[in-house]
Amino acid sequence: MKLQLIRNATIKIVYAGKTILIDPMLCKMETMEPFMRGLQKNPTIDLTIPIEEIIKDVDAVLVTHSHPDHFDTISSELLPKGIQLFSTPTDKDFFAKQNFDNVTVIEKEITWSDIKITRIEGQHGSGPILPFMGNVSGYVLQAKDEPTIYLVSDSILVDAVISTINNYKPQVIITNSGGGIFPGYENYPVLMNEEQTIKVASLSPASKIVAVHLESIDFNKTTRKSLRDFANEKGVSKNQLLIPKDGEQISF
Repeated sequence: MKLQLIRNATIKIVYAGKTILIDPMLCKMETMEPFMRGLQKNPTIDLTIPIEEIIKDVDAVLVTHSHPDHFDTISSELLPKGIQLFSTPTDKDFFAKQNFDNVTVIEKEITWSDIKITRIEGQHGSGPILPFMGNVSGYVLQAKDEPTIYLVSDSILVDAVISTINNYKPQVIITNSGGGIFPGYENYPVLMNEEQTIKVASLSPASKIVAVHLESIDFNKTTRKSLRDFANEKGVSKNQLLIPKDGEQISF
């Protein structure tokens, strides 16, 4: 398995002989309006890789939810309409309106090209902010001679996430760790933060934790440095917690 962080939650993986693009956000820096008044335009940084290279040789697109920082207008325009696209039930109508004609909705689990993909419910925040955030799903990927991957997506650490880690024992856990905070809701992060990411590492010490969704969207408060500093404080090594830079490739 090979993984490349593109930016934010956009990841390109090579898994069981297939190249899968996850949660594509391909727009230029500051071309997306702020998610809430008082914040910056998004994304706050630019791509480090040409778009042509990002979408080259992609066999399928896997989307956890249709927020614009996980599937943007540019992705809809540039990706082939016939590409294999995996969607949650919530986003079925969204992708129909985008005129993609090879969409597979994952209700629970499917097998595609010898890759088993299981959908896992997430929780995109808590308290008064939760009703505004909508539904989100993570995915577990399994294939022969490949590590089991748990893509948590935009979820805080809730029972469903913990039980998935315990039941599947993934060798690789990809966490969206930006600690997203909206003004007025400072006590209700919509993503995992430093503390929750390190809790994941402690729940599964044999797993490699790959932290993404950092330093690219206006509401992200956790940085690569703050996460690494907290990990060091708690005794979580660089060998277990991987915090890739944009464009960085990791092989497992």
